Amino acid sequence: MKVTVCELPNDPSQLDAAWSALVEHTRTERSDFVLLPEMPFSPWLASVQERDEQRWRLAVDAHRRWQDRLPELGAPSVAWTAPVLDGGAAFNEGGLWTRADGSLRPSHRKVYLPEEGGFWEARWYRRGDGRFDADDVPGARVGFMICTEMWFTQHARTYGQDGVQLLLTPRATLKPSVDKWIAGGRAAAVVSGAYSLSSNFSGDAGGELGDWGGAGWIIEPEEGDVLGVTSADRPFLTLDIDLTVADTAKSTYPRYVKD
Repeated sequence: MKVTVCELPNDPSQLDAAWSALVEHTRTERSDFVLLPEMPFSPWLASVQERDEQRWRLAVDAHRRWQDRLPELGAPSVAWTAPVLDGGAAFNEGGLWTRADGSLRPSHRKVYLPEEGGFWEARWYRRGDGRFDADDVPGARVGFMICTEMWFTQHARTYGQDGVQLLLTPRATLKPSVDKWIAGGRAAAVVSGAYSLSSNFSGDAGGELGDWGGAGWIIEPEEGDVLGVTSADRPFLTLDIDLTVADTAKSTYPRYVKD
């Protein structure tokens, strides 16, 4: 399976050009699966401590509009997260678009929410129901661990036991923490026996936040080796991976050790 990770600007004025470049890349590479960053189609809302209902609704509307453009990528499957409203309650929802269905379906709502400068997520939206259920796209079994969720590795282990082959970590993280996040991605891959995939923002994060970290990654499931990382010069990365490697990894150390 050819999988694509990326880094995209969080500045709406730069998004159209970056999207066009990503579309050209995925079509040229004939990607089978594309992972986008966390809530990629609106400015990062949680940078502001005080929740603004109008800004949230504008972000929801922006993601609904961009949802119609996911087929432009030319891939059979695309994963992302989006701000949603459900009965008036706000959530950060991981979704899967598949060409076979012709539509986007919800898969997982973010559970673990930071509350600190630049990342006031617990004030902006509610926790999901706590479930981490494996899901399927054509050719692969997948599971979401959205940004902070990656650090709760008990769920990575459960995903591995459920046969997940692609562990999806769309994120919004800053430049100073890149090494820490890649280390976490390696650990998640080893714990789950799944390929760890992550996409992130790049460029100016605004205000006191500095720069987004970029560094989307693809990490293999046996030893947690990093197969590739995006950069400012190479914001898109596509690799042809063997999903049977993830299947085999489930029966090797430390995955086989019983709880």
